[in-house]
Amino acid sequence: MEICEKSINLDEPRYDQDTYLGRARHFFLTTNPLNLFVSSSKLEEARCLVQKYKCGEIAPDTLTEDELWRAKTLYDSAFHPDTGEKMVLIGRMSAQVPMNMLITGGMITFYKSAPAVVFWQWLNQSFNALVNYTNRSGDVVQTDKQILTSYALATTAAVGTALGLNSLVKKMPPLVGRMVPFVAVAAANCVNIPLMRAQELRHGTPVYDINGNKLGYSKVAAQHGIGQVILSRIAMALPGMVVTPVVMDYLEKRGTLCRYPWLALPASVGILGLCLTCATPLACAFFKQKASIPFAHLEDDLQCRLLKKFRCYPPPYLFYTRRFFLTH
Repeated sequence: MEICEKSINLDEPRYDQDTYLGRARHFFLTTNPLNLFVSSSKLEEARCLVQKYKCGEIAPDTLTEDELWRAKTLYDSAFHPDTGEKMVLIGRMSAQVPMNMLITGGMITFYKSAPAVVFWQWLNQSFNALVNYTNRSGDVVQTDKQILTSYALATTAAVGTALGLNSLVKKMPPLVGRMVPFVAVAAANCVNIPLMRAQELRHGTPVYDINGNKLGYSKVAAQHGIGQVILSRIAMALPGMVVTPVVMDYLEKRGTLCRYPWLALPASVGILGLCLTCATPLACAFFKQKASIPFAHLEDDLQCRLLKKFRCYPPPYLFYTRRFFLTH
């Protein structure tokens, strides 16, 4: 390990975010479930180290690059990036894989009973609401009414879709029925995410020039960003919620689940764990968090203001931040 001989910018990720591989490496570290087992004292130690380094109280050559980035990873895994407050344990990014393993495993295993469908879809949306609230942007104010409305409508969409499709596929092969939870989850994402980000859709998301100077708010950029977040969320769920039903249907046809009925939930959870461990960071990496939008694609009124500001020579691209709330 090399000694850190020059100052490192901890406000930027360690790996190149302009490449898919760099973004994937970043999210593999951020979503690592092992971060959940780090003690409070170690997290506090990492927080102090990062803050002191940013303030120049620690000389670069007193620790290795790996030590510095390890501290930054732990800090990012537990503390809110805007407020600096420690986040609720199951609301952290590193909790996404284990929590979604359990919840999605329940949805796939107990998909036939209406009460079970209602319970697991409700539990999934309750978890989503907690994660969305925990990871909310520090500069976006959401009322309790907005949060509750989003939660209620997303839960209704998920439960309604699951129950409705279950009634339609009763006479179809069991594998089709096992796919219903995925469709319900996708439907809930299409409702939940736009509602949780309603403020951005209504007023626009901040857009910046290449130097980070805020130039205004764009609804078009918000629409693009939120649409891509929805696609990423569905992509996270897709491998586990498609591969797992196929394997479980195979085990059922072979009679394995008839001989060992207790195996259904552990098998589902185990397969989901393998899929989610890879799918979560890989899906997050589909799109850059610092996204760009061509000037010509902005709404007309914003273009007019910027043309006046820059005397008809506006920047060709503007930038905005796309936030991922890592739930299904």
